[in-house]
Amino acid sequence: MNKYVIIGNGTAAAGCIEGIRSVDSEGSITVVSKENRPVYCRPLISYYLEGKTRLENIGYRPGDFYEKNGCRVLYGKSAVKIDSKGKKVYLEDGTSLDYDSLCVAAGSSPFVPPMAGLETVEKKFGFMTLDDALEVENAITPASRVLIVGAGLIGLKCAEGILDRVASVTVCDLADRVLSSILDSDSAAMMKKHLEERGMKFMLGDTAASFDKNTAHMKSGADVEFDVLILAVGVRANTSIVKDAGGEVGRGIRIGSRCETSIADVYAAGDCTETRDVSDGSVKVMALMPNAYMEGHCAGVNMAGGEECFDNAIPMNSIGFFGLHAMTAGNRKDTAEGGEVYEDVTDCHIKKLYCADGKLCGFVLIGDNGRAGIYTDLIRRQVPLDTVDYKKLQIEPNLFGFGEDYRRKKLGGVV
Repeated sequence: MNKYVIIGNGTAAAGCIEGIRSVDSEGSITVVSKENRPVYCRPLISYYLEGKTRLENIGYRPGDFYEKNGCRVLYGKSAVKIDSKGKKVYLEDGTSLDYDSLCVAAGSSPFVPPMAGLETVEKKFGFMTLDDALEVENAITPASRVLIVGAGLIGLKCAEGILDRVASVTVCDLADRVLSSILDSDSAAMMKKHLEERGMKFMLGDTAASFDKNTAHMKSGADVEFDVLILAVGVRANTSIVKDAGGEVGRGIRIGSRCETSIADVYAAGDCTETRDVSDGSVKVMALMPNAYMEGHCAGVNMAGGEECFDNAIPMNSIGFFGLHAMTAGNRKDTAEGGEVYEDVTDCHIKKLYCADGKLCGFVLIGDNGRAGIYTDLIRRQVPLDTVDYKKLQIEPNLFGFGEDYRRKKLGGVV
């Protein structure tokens, strides 16, 4: 009977479990979980703070998920070493686990740059886990002035979750726009205006340089008084356990199309990995839930002796704040870089489609994201645009922009 070990207990781990069980119903599966919780949907932690969901509804899988899949979960444990020759995983308490196949789904950790005086701040938190969210909830009051360092997805989701529960929320970031790694300047400006109308305050192109208890001294020279500090500057992939075992890593653990690492019988999946982006050919970390699950499932199938390939990863984000939704995928290659751009921009919505080398390579949608999955599919499958009615798809994404044979295949004969 095969022994499977999974380091991590997030989305990628759930995919890995289901991938293993799709091939091997008998092998033993042991999950090493640093958190003391079953797998849950991380994006929902802000909705919990906002009162849109309850704790019991945050689970990514049903309560009997591990039991039904015959898994042993070691809660509150951390893996610290892989012995690839002896095929053992060592835990921080000195115990070890034997494995035939191993998946590292270790996720990522918050990155906090050096900030003078940070140790003097009493109420400071991250916003990566459900425990973080519960700590924030316990710290805030209706009179709290909250300073969030970081105007990326994590920082803004935290701001959305607590905005109506505190006196004020100020978000600062060295970037000159919100969600700078996701949105372009036009869509970022629309989102910022929307958030400001709800009461958020921004200090962009500026960030905290040092702290003196409840005062942040900004790079601009301004001082910001606060009661609660949220650090959402960024994250880094957890790669050390594979690197220390001799595996290849860059910004993330390097994996192939079968989600295999450079170490025999060791696979990796999720936010700790880096992989090829099919929209531009680059290799990068793409810390996204859909990719994490698909990588995990792929790893699990191959760990169990099956055959699965995941070779169409793309960066993709679908986000919304107070009813304004934005979706991006792929990469933006504008005319200055040899690309072509289709734009439909009004006061209430933005659509930008980016093409290069005769294929759709990316898009930005804000305000109206209906059927955006069609654009995502065009990017993932690298469909040549001369094989579809791209003019029609620009205006309205639907299956009628594709050929009849494709529609028959998708719709089972209905065209």
